[in-house]
Amino acid sequence: MGREKLDSEVRREQIAEAALALVADRGVGRVSIVALARRVGLVPSGLYRHFRNKEEVLWAVLDRIEARLDENVREARADSPEPLEQLWGLLLRHVRFIREGRGVSKIVFSDDFHRGHPKRMARVQEIIAGYLRQIAELVREGQQRGPFGRAGPRHAGAVVLGHRGPGWHFVAHHRGDVDVTRHAERAWLILCQAIAANPAQPPHGNRKPPPDDVNDQSQGAGG
Repeated sequence: MGREKLDSEVRREQIAEAALALVADRGVGRVSIVALARRVGLVPSGLYRHFRNKEEVLWAVLDRIEARLDENVREARADSPEPLEQLWGLLLRHVRFIREGRGVSKIVFSDDFHRGHPKRMARVQEIIAGYLRQIAELVREGQQRGPFGRAGPRHAGAVVLGHRGPGWHFVAHHRGDVDVTRHAERAWLILCQAIAANPAQPPHGNRKPPPDDVNDQSQGAGG
């Protein structure tokens, strides 16, 4: 890959990350090319070298969200050969991802983002479905190897993404007075009850969180 192309891809990623931050601060409707250019230290004409319009930027944001979710799964798998350990690591990474990128929930669930844009909605659904498939595959592997019971693999995704677990909305919108990691641990107990062969003994034991795990009491508010 040539240096110029590499630099362009890095800049595109920077712009997409800046757009996600602007969504968190202002909402989708108030993201503009001018604001994005200012955020990354470009003039608007410089930003147009990388994206033709705001819509292309928003699609790049969706690509970044998908890449980060996939990366979380890969890292969780690399942490341990044990499926339950992998699932615990994935749960904590999901919490951290949503906390660090508060605009994600506004992209995934905002009416402003989806209204009048069926292709955007379809893309978001595709991303979430792919993430859930990866979680389900991890659970199926656990069932084959023994630590998981017979409950359907969808239970895991429901806890990671749904209202009974840390979820997208809760993590993104709390004001720092809640220990999110503790809530992740409670969600883990629910997850064990749903899928583990022996829910009375949460299998993660004394497992330490992945590096840079979220802890509200030390890092303060994120939203």
